[in-house]
Amino acid sequence: MQIDLNDPAQFTREAVRQLIAAADGTVHNQLRVTREGIAFMSTVVGGADTDGLSFRLETWAAGSGCVGPVAASDEVWVQQIFNALQQNWPNPPFDYIDVY
Repeated sequence: MQIDLNDPAQFTREAVRQLIAAADGTVHNQLRVTREGIAFMSTVVGGADTDGLSFRLETWAAGSGCVGPVAASDEVWVQQIFNALQQNWPNPPFDYIDVY
């Protein structure tokens, strides 16, 4: 799943919830945003394979509870991630965002 941050019809809290819910919590995950504004969950994490990215959030470790259906049911967490995307697109202050 991915979200086009340039499209208000796609960039919604519900879409962010679905993105979080669809990720596999048994592996490391990182929310990444391309230079074109496409947000997606990646299992390639850290500083690996960052060509073409506008920014990325910190890596969420396997088993941390940051992704998956339970994480997606946490309204505060979903809003926090939605806000992080909204505040950093299209002009992120850094390419790595770990405070949100």
